[in-house]
Amino acid sequence: MSNPPIPQSHNPRIPQSHNPTIPQSLNPTILLSLPWLAPYLALFRLAPREPDLSSAPRSTGRKLSLIIPARNESRTITTVVRSILQTTYSPLEILVVDDRSTDNTASIVEQLTLEDTRLRLVHGAELPEGWYGKQWACLQGYREASGEILVFTDADTRHQPELLAHAVGALEQAGVDLVTVAPHQRCESFWERVVMPQVWLLLGLRYHPRVVNRAARPRDVIANGQFILVTRTSYDRAGTHEAVRQEVAEDLALAQAYHRAGFRIHFAFAQRLMETRMYHDLRHLIEGWSKNVYLGGRQSYPDEPVLRALVPAILAGAMCFWLLPPLLLGLALAAVPHLMAGAAIATLACVLFWMLMSHGMEIPIWYGLFYPLGAAMTLYVVLRSTWRGGKRVEWKGRVYGERGTGKGGREKE
Repeated sequence: MSNPPIPQSHNPRIPQSHNPTIPQSLNPTILLSLPWLAPYLALFRLAPREPDLSSAPRSTGRKLSLIIPARNESRTITTVVRSILQTTYSPLEILVVDDRSTDNTASIVEQLTLEDTRLRLVHGAELPEGWYGKQWACLQGYREASGEILVFTDADTRHQPELLAHAVGALEQAGVDLVTVAPHQRCESFWERVVMPQVWLLLGLRYHPRVVNRAARPRDVIANGQFILVTRTSYDRAGTHEAVRQEVAEDLALAQAYHRAGFRIHFAFAQRLMETRMYHDLRHLIEGWSKNVYLGGRQSYPDEPVLRALVPAILAGAMCFWLLPPLLLGLALAAVPHLMAGAAIATLACVLFWMLMSHGMEIPIWYGLFYPLGAAMTLYVVLRSTWRGGKRVEWKGRVYGERGTGKGGREKE
């Protein structure tokens, strides 16, 4: 007869507290750090820089009119104009539309016209009611232009000589009606280097070129106002900038107008062919993104009222997501030590993520250490932009009132 089995509770070889699935040494709070590992999956989406505009064939021969809307751009106008004048593309005309600048932008351009006959200065007319300044300047440039291809570009950009030829080549190769690009974003000051990656991550996830290029809905398209190339025929049929005269994010709205008109868009990376520095200090950075974040975010969901209403919460929530780990780490150090392991791992994961983002934007990676300051400042911008809404939009020395009131911008007092 065999001996009866020894009950498990009396078997000295099996610890009573043994759990075959969770090691005793694992701190349960470590599991709280797992959500902050998920953003690394986004890097697989963001890392490939395709399509690349420099891979498109080069094409010339069709008359191209390049239009630069310029208001108070004395700091940058010489750089952008001279970079464009070095282009390999021909035939070309460049029209700088001085949007009633209060600095010496016009006189600088006047001097530059003496160096090259391809450059013209257009003195902008008074801003009419119901218009934002940039759209009005673009429309005036279009009316003076003679090219069958139009390019709208910002005054804070710098073009490589091959940019225009590759852009026209992409237009013809892809068989589209609008070409827009994502240039290299040059960030030099501290706040640029901690805030711009926060915004660029959101834009990169929301509007990746591969998604834009096969978009089936207006919500999935975008254009970057820093560089928009269109055929004159399609621009006319889409309604020109007059169709988006009351939209703060006029480039996004123009892309949606193109999509609704049945035109196709090609969005490509152009880091090797173009660069821009959007803001030079914290004040202008706050002013610029406060103008765009709330109204542009709502415009990105043109036919979905629920998502439009949720935009502020989504944007604020994204910033709070990044701020939570260092806040929990501070709490653990001050009063709740059992949170230490999870909070430390989550914070470290965030720091490493933003170091990788900084590297991708050619920002020194150690700026990733200061990502909480970038997230906090971006949260402030989101709240400021939401609070202002369309009631008060400030840009380039003008103040605009409520959208749709018929009021144009007035000079800032």
